[in-house]
Amino acid sequence: MAKSAPSDAHESASAPTAPADVRPRSAVSAGVGIVGLAGLVSYLLIARFAPEIAAFLGIDWGGRGAMNGPNSAIASVLACGVPMVLWSVLVDKVHRNPSTGIDWAQRRPWRETLDISLTKLAGMWATWGLIALTYATMRYYWEGNYAFSMNLLETVAPWLLLVSVPYMLWLDRRTVEPRDGCWQFGRWLIAPGQPVDGKAIGHHLRAWAVKGFFTAFMLSIVPGNFSALVTVPMGEVLANPYMTGLWAINFLYLVDVHIATVGYILTLKPLDAHIRTANPYGMAWVAALVCYPPFILMSGGPLDYQVHGSDWGYWLQGHEGLLIIWGVVLVLLTAIYSWATMAFGIRFSNLTHRGVITHGPYAFTRHPAYISKNLSWWVGSLPFLVTAGGWVEGARNVVLLGLVSGVYYWRAKTEEKHLLADPAYVAYWNWAQANALVPRLFARITGRKRPLIRLEPDERMGPVA
Repeated sequence: MAKSAPSDAHESASAPTAPADVRPRSAVSAGVGIVGLAGLVSYLLIARFAPEIAAFLGIDWGGRGAMNGPNSAIASVLACGVPMVLWSVLVDKVHRNPSTGIDWAQRRPWRETLDISLTKLAGMWATWGLIALTYATMRYYWEGNYAFSMNLLETVAPWLLLVSVPYMLWLDRRTVEPRDGCWQFGRWLIAPGQPVDGKAIGHHLRAWAVKGFFTAFMLSIVPGNFSALVTVPMGEVLANPYMTGLWAINFLYLVDVHIATVGYILTLKPLDAHIRTANPYGMAWVAALVCYPPFILMSGGPLDYQVHGSDWGYWLQGHEGLLIIWGVVLVLLTAIYSWATMAFGIRFSNLTHRGVITHGPYAFTRHPAYISKNLSWWVGSLPFLVTAGGWVEGARNVVLLGLVSGVYYWRAKTEEKHLLADPAYVAYWNWAQANALVPRLFARITGRKRPLIRLEPDERMGPVA
C-alpha cells in the first residue's frame, strides 16, 4: 500500500475522484507495521538471550532460562503495539484525522455530556456483560489454550471497568456526535419505550461480537508459538533446510499473530482505529467463522485435507535441493501473508471496515493474505500425496483443499460486498482492477476484463459511529 494520507485527510474523502491510474491513498502508513515488527523482534531477542544479558549486566538471574512464559508472550504483544501507537500519534498524527469523529478544539461543559456518558457506560458495560456471559457459558473457553485468555481477561476486566469511566467522560466532551451505537444501546436499556436507532445498535453489537470472539482467540494462540521461537536451539534450526524453513515460517506467523492481536485490542477512536462498520451480511459471518475454532471445518473437521497426508519435509526428505526450493517458496508465501497483516498496522480485524489499505501487498492484489495463505497450503501439504489409502485418499484431499480455497474465495466476495458500500473502497477496487498485477494477469489469461464499478449516491455507506 501507498503511504498514508496526510493527517488531516479523511481516508474516503476524495478517493473516488482520483485518476484511475493513481493508487488511492492508504488509511495506514507503512511505518506503523515496520516499527511494530522492530519492537517485536527486539523483545524476542531480549527474551531469548535474557540469561546472557543478565550476566553481562551483572544481574543475578537465579538459574532461570529464556523468558518464554505466557506473561512474557503478552509483554511481546506490548512491545509490538506500543511503537505502533507512538508512530501513529507522533508521526502520522492519526488523532487529528476527521474520520476519528473528534474535534480536539471542542470542550463541552461537563453538564452537557454527563447524561450521554452515563448512558454510554450503561451500554458499554452491558455489552461487556454479554461477552462475559458468553465466555462463562461456553465450556470451550475454559479449556486448552483458551484458559489462558480467560484468566488474562479476568485479570484486566476490573481495570477496564475503572478506566472506562474517565475515558468516556473525557471523550464525549470532544466527540462531534457522541450519541453513537453504544449510546443508543444504553438508552434502549435504561429508558424503555424511548425511540432508538436500531441500525446503530446492530452495528455496535456486531462490532463487539467481532472484538469479543477474535480477541479471545488471538490471545489464546500468542503464548505457544512465542515460547517455541524463544527456546528452540539454533543448532536445531540450522540442521537442515526443512527445519530452517519451518523456523522462518513460524516466525512470520508470530509476526502476523502479534500485529493482529494489537489490532483487535486497539479499536479506539482517538487512534482513528475504531470500527467504522461491522459486516452486516450473515453469509460473511458464516464464511469467516468456519475458518476459526470452535466452528472450524478444516483441521479435524469435514474439510480436513491432510488425512493420511504429510508435509513437504516428509515427501522431499533426502532431496536437499528441492527442500531448499520448497522452503524458499513457502517462506515467501508466508512473508506475503504476514506483510498483508503488517500493512494494517493497528487496524487489522476480520469482518469489519476500519479504513481502506492500498499499500504493501495490496498494491498487487486486493486479497494478498488469502491468495498467499491458500497457495502455501497447496505447496506445503502436497495433498495428492498420502501415506495410506492410495489415489482415492489423495484425490479426496485434493478436492477438500479445493473446497477450503473456495471458502476463502467466498470470504473475499462477502467482504467486498460489505466494503464496496464505501466510495474509498470502490476507488481502490477500480484502481486495482485496472493496474494491480494479479487482476491484470487474470484478465490476460482469461481474456476477460471486469468493468469498473460506479457507485450511485444512494448506495454509498452512510456515516457510522
